[in-house]
Amino acid sequence: MMQSAAGGPVLGALPRVVIAGAFVAMALPAIGDPAYFPGGQWERRAPAAAGFDPAALDGAIRYAQQNEAPWERDVFKQIQKDVANEPYPAILGETKERGGPAGMIVRHGYLVAQWGDIDRVDMSFSVAKSYLSTVAGLAVDAGLITDVNDRVADYVQDGGFDDSRNRKVTWHMLLNQTSEWEGTLWDKPDVADRRRGYDRRLQAPGTFWEYNDVRVNRLALALLRVYQRPLPEVLKEKVMDPIGASDTWVWHGYRNSYVDIGGRRVQSVSGGSHWGGGFWASTRDHARFGYLLLRRGEWNGKRILSERWVDLATQPTAIAPHYGYLWWLSRNRRGIFPGAPESSFFALGSGGNMIWIAPEDDLVVVTRWLDIAKLDGFITRVSAALQAETKN
Repeated sequence: MMQSAAGGPVLGALPRVVIAGAFVAMALPAIGDPAYFPGGQWERRAPAAAGFDPAALDGAIRYAQQNEAPWERDVFKQIQKDVANEPYPAILGETKERGGPAGMIVRHGYLVAQWGDIDRVDMSFSVAKSYLSTVAGLAVDAGLITDVNDRVADYVQDGGFDDSRNRKVTWHMLLNQTSEWEGTLWDKPDVADRRRGYDRRLQAPGTFWEYNDVRVNRLALALLRVYQRPLPEVLKEKVMDPIGASDTWVWHGYRNSYVDIGGRRVQSVSGGSHWGGGFWASTRDHARFGYLLLRRGEWNGKRILSERWVDLATQPTAIAPHYGYLWWLSRNRRGIFPGAPESSFFALGSGGNMIWIAPEDDLVVVTRWLDIAKLDGFITRVSAALQAETKN
């Protein structure tokens, strides 16, 4: 995530930018009215009608456009640079050339602003982890996993949880990245991504927090074992089709991440694009997914994900309160983005790919290829645009 500010054109000079203020302003539903859910088309509202100061919101979007992630357009080359000093740098998954800055701002369910190509399918890096969290939630809701505090070894017997250390690992620990799971998966030992010290001594499972893609990929494989079917198939059937997502998104694993499931050769997906692969989707599809979480797992009268799971997934980890179940959190404004409202939670990936969900403001914001060092500045500006209109 080594990024710096990159210059960009001014908002007013970009005809591809669409601000909902250019459309007819319509009143928002009164308090107590049923929530709006987008169908095939996403209804628009002018910034002022959605509670924003239009000039301030224009400034926030201009800021996003002017601070593009300083990445290669050839993402393979970018990943090569990023992993060059790692002990196991081999790229194992597919990559694709990235697009330019893009984003959407949705309030009360209505599209308030968009910029860039919101239908372009792009790599999303660790945004994939929050989709994986949701697939885990579906397993809990369906009773495939009885309790998140159960040991994974009681469900999965593939050798990955047999030794004395790994037998202690629970679903809860894998989901909040405190498992300290030790082993090798898809030719990557866990030390390949020990970000808090390649040579550090492992702690007891559940007592140490570390962001580690090998362990997240181990979670993905464990869920595949539980479901006995490809996770993208589960996500499509249970989430993406019901919320009206397009059919353009894909979820990749690695070239060596195939296993036998009931005589079927199935690829286990990756929880990011650290070594390629991962979840690739459009800005528009990410916004729909974010809106599902904003609406606490309900979509237009249909329960897709339990409210209990949404609460579990966004509950702060005791030893890492900035993190939940593969979601980044903002609590007491001490999270990774101090400018965000306290209720905010985030699906966040390298390259400034972000789904920001702010329940107290009834807001979903998606960004693509925004310098990650500038994300808090953007979030602060969007929040200020909302507050400025409220004060007027």
